[in-house]
Amino acid sequence: MSSKENHIVLTSEDLSIGYAKSDKQTIIANGLNFKLQKGQLVGLVGGNGIGKSTLLRSLSKIQPQLSGKIYINSSELSQLSNEDLAKSLSIVLTEPLQSKHLTVFELVALGRHPYTNWIGKLNDTDIEKINEALRVTNILDLATKVCAELSDGQLQKVMIARALAQDTDLIILDEPTTHLDMYHKAYILKLLQKLAHDTGKTILFSSHEIDLAIQLCDQMIVMSKNDCAFGSPCELIEQGVFEQLFPKDLIAFNKDTGSFKVNK
Repeated sequence: MSSKENHIVLTSEDLSIGYAKSDKQTIIANGLNFKLQKGQLVGLVGGNGIGKSTLLRSLSKIQPQLSGKIYINSSELSQLSNEDLAKSLSIVLTEPLQSKHLTVFELVALGRHPYTNWIGKLNDTDIEKINEALRVTNILDLATKVCAELSDGQLQKVMIARALAQDTDLIILDEPTTHLDMYHKAYILKLLQKLAHDTGKTILFSSHEIDLAIQLCDQMIVMSKNDCAFGSPCELIEQGVFEQLFPKDLIAFNKDTGSFKVNK
């Protein structure tokens, strides 16, 4: 087994996520256990309101977990300073972009913030990282364009490039294909697969595009009402995980094709 396969970037141990207010806890999901390896694309899927975004926020230290442990490169998440975390983890959320007046280059350059001095001056290494991020996401030709002029698909690639420029071992994306048509959904997920395999970064994303995730992901986390399954798509299909994901009255999962279909 290669060192790439042995390198665990993110670990969740008996994780419980949800919300705490005063002495009351609202548990969204518990007993979450998984280990994400270096250089893998990992899809997080499940029904609406099942807790996917809550899990990503907990893994990113935006929201504290209720119990259990989270480790990034063997360091416990709760013990990492904000500076160290920014050098280990980059995140792309679904919130509307507040910096659309910036050029593509300027927005991607924000990913270098953990490494620049207090005035944000870019050195040669920073510029090299930015240009490399633009190159691998195929948007070098957009570098001088203002972000407000971009399509949703182009803007999503810019946000991915910003995360790449941050140069972290782990990239987390919350529903990166929202508002995209079918072609661009497939394009973005295929791009994420290539980036994970070519750069050695671990990329975790949440999505409702379960069929595409099954085809493209190395591993998947499948959240349901009473369980959380983790494994390769083939393993999860053999375990019947996807057949239990939705009520069977309308949607059925075909194990042979690895896809969902609407019942007639």
